[in-house]
Amino acid sequence: MFRIAVLFLFCGCVFAKYEIYDGHALYKVNIESEIHAEVLNNLESKHNLDFWQRAAPGYDAVVLVPKQYRFLLDIALLFNGIKFKVEVDNVKPFLDEENHLLTEASRRNSGIGRNGALTFNKIHSYEEVDLFLEILARLYPNLVTVVNAGRSFQRRNIKYIKISTTDFKDHRKPVIFVQSLLHARDWVTLPASLYTIHKLIIDITERDLVEKIDWIILPIANPDGYVASRRNERFWHKNRATSYSFLTICRGVDLNRNFGFDWGNTSSNFACSEVFHGRRAFSEPETRIIKTILDQYVRRMEMFIDIHSFGSMILYGYGTGELPANALTLQVAGVNMAQAIDSVKRPYNKDYTVGNFALVLNKASGTCSDYAQAIGVPLAYTFKLPGFRFGFDTALGFLVHPDFIEQAGIETWEGIKSGAQFVLRVVGQA
Repeated sequence: MFRIAVLFLFCGCVFAKYEIYDGHALYKVNIESEIHAEVLNNLESKHNLDFWQRAAPGYDAVVLVPKQYRFLLDIALLFNGIKFKVEVDNVKPFLDEENHLLTEASRRNSGIGRNGALTFNKIHSYEEVDLFLEILARLYPNLVTVVNAGRSFQRRNIKYIKISTTDFKDHRKPVIFVQSLLHARDWVTLPASLYTIHKLIIDITERDLVEKIDWIILPIANPDGYVASRRNERFWHKNRATSYSFLTICRGVDLNRNFGFDWGNTSSNFACSEVFHGRRAFSEPETRIIKTILDQYVRRMEMFIDIHSFGSMILYGYGTGELPANALTLQVAGVNMAQAIDSVKRPYNKDYTVGNFALVLNKASGTCSDYAQAIGVPLAYTFKLPGFRFGFDTALGFLVHPDFIEQAGIETWEGIKSGAQFVLRVVGQA
């Protein structure tokens, strides 16, 4: 009887995990003009909208709408002559399915091997990644250094790994910096950075990339947000800083709008917004840590890759639409990386698109890759990995299927590898 009670309790916990999303719908909104975009953007705070793709003329906005605001939003869109389609009437069953599949997959040998290797059949927790980095440093002391760079808003350690055959002391070697999970809900980005670590330390097939390049990899750039997304707020993407707006308690800053390049121009000063840029540039401990890394190694850093989801894109600066002086080189290297990914990607996912952030996607300010480009990193990119399709016509982009976890690592590594090889060719010619 006790076992039955425990079973019911467990099942109840599983299906209650994402109750806050029960009835939330995913809308695709047709944006035909600047007026349409302005109308929809103005409804963001009023109806607690979560933009998965921002509103811009000529592009469909993809918006997660809470159950209690759907009727009011429908009226507002119809009143303003804005066409829309409900792509997913209730996202919760898909969240439950993802949770079930990942839970079942994680029960199958998901530990760390004797050589330090992780399994790629699950999305690893903050604690597991932390342990993984420390184990690698112990097993490979002549190659790996773990740096505790500081603490997040909620006082979690933010650690990155340095991979170098010369302990970063050979200043002739270029540096490549890769990070993931700046946005908490971008779970699929974590196996991409972890697989990169795997290929540079455990399963080395391109030894020149290890011997001739120094690497910095930050797997969890936003630990507080990531932990919150794993608990019950699956679509949380900001950090967990507390702010106040009109006597309302708001939580979180969009870390990818908090960097000190073009800060505050195409984001929001409303603290409850999903794109709240913070009180000032670098107001958040997480962005200050990344700034410190970039500033420290900028003279040697040849490439920076900030991995996000979703959309199958490789984007470069600037978010204003202005092109850097080396835009042609950025495009060429980006196309090389995209082609390397496309050569091994799953056939049901579209080919990668390469281009300027504002021209391909939408304008954005205060982004991490723009800051890196602005301070002198020659090749700074934002990757947007594919969204897995749950047998549905629309990619419920941020959700992850176990069958795609290792694949996300494999194909993203091919892109990063191509970028690293491009760096070696360019540096060799300098």
